[in-house]
Amino acid sequence: MTTTYAALLRGINVGGNKKLPMAELRTLLEGLGHADVRTYLQSGQAVFVSGHGNGESLAAELAQAIEKRFGFTVDVIVRDHAYLKAIADNCPFPAAELEGKQLHVTYFSAPVTEDRFAEIDRSAYLPEEFRLGDRALYLYAPDGLGRSKLAAELSRPRLNKGLIATSRNWNTVVKLVEMTAG
Repeated sequence: MTTTYAALLRGINVGGNKKLPMAELRTLLEGLGHADVRTYLQSGQAVFVSGHGNGESLAAELAQAIEKRFGFTVDVIVRDHAYLKAIADNCPFPAAELEGKQLHVTYFSAPVTEDRFAEIDRSAYLPEEFRLGDRALYLYAPDGLGRSKLAAELSRPRLNKGLIATSRNWNTVVKLVEMTAG
């Protein structure tokens, strides 16, 4: 039985750091025994079909292979199509009415609860808002991520301690659902 997955790599090809050409990432994934490997953009999304492992073991396998091949560590989250589709389908914001740059999803390596974010005075950041989902955080930032004060607060290390967290704009969220659909 094979499953289609998306690998989300955190912090590669940003500002000249951790350069990982997508062609080499595809070759690396193929070398690990995965099929139908495709990448999306240069910022660390790969889609592949695998007949072994699960999201957690595949993420660890890929992170280890990247470190061995390129000499640097990269945080990796791997999720299957059903999960990615559920994240898109369960968006608490009116995604169809928003621009892709206004809505983001942060994917987490483990479940998160409201307690983790209790210290944030949400009213101080309005109209920006966030809501939690299944190992995910949805962020509505009407002026985009680059100008978002709430995004800066949410990315503080103490809030994400013990987790891998990587964010994608809504256009990428939708594209990964499409690419993993088969």
